[in-house]
Amino acid sequence: MPKLPEDIIDRLNQMERRIKALSTAVNTRPAVNEFRPPVTSDSVTITRPLFRVFDGYGHEIFSDDILTGGLARPWLPLMPPLPAETTKWPSTSSTTFTTIARCSNPIWQPKLRLALNTAASSGASGQVRVLVDGVAFGPTVTAGTTYDYTGLLPGDMKTRFGQTMTIEVQAALTTTSGTVYAQPVLIHGKQT
Repeated sequence: MPKLPEDIIDRLNQMERRIKALSTAVNTRPAVNEFRPPVTSDSVTITRPLFRVFDGYGHEIFSDDILTGGLARPWLPLMPPLPAETTKWPSTSSTTFTTIARCSNPIWQPKLRLALNTAASSGASGQVRVLVDGVAFGPTVTAGTTYDYTGLLPGDMKTRFGQTMTIEVQAALTTTSGTVYAQPVLIHGKQT
């Protein structure tokens, strides 16, 4: 093998190191965690670090509560205790779909799971459905059966993150008289 000048071998070794460094830099994803030093206010110094995780779009999806511990974001709503007696549930005697229950919730996750108990008064029959921001969400069920549906929220998650959605429970009689009831029993967001 012919002898090469020393500077060419050195140059090739340097180039190989640079290519490895560039390859590593290109294939390394930047950290999505943020740790901050203690925060000082006029009266209190918080000695624990703040922990935050962001999604690829810069939305804060997780952080801790540095004052008392636990979870700061996302905050997770819990359902309140609800009446067990059917006649105290939201209801309607209308033969057209009528909103009998409504709530607003922040959009933190792309999917929603919602479960409802439904019923009809003696001799009556009816249907129950759910709308999210005015769009049908899941099936229409016969009163007396359980509505339990998990699906994607309407709209673009990227632009709606943190905004408020409106969930409506609607019911209608399919007989000429009686009452249709529906009671939410479970609601939470889910990942895709």
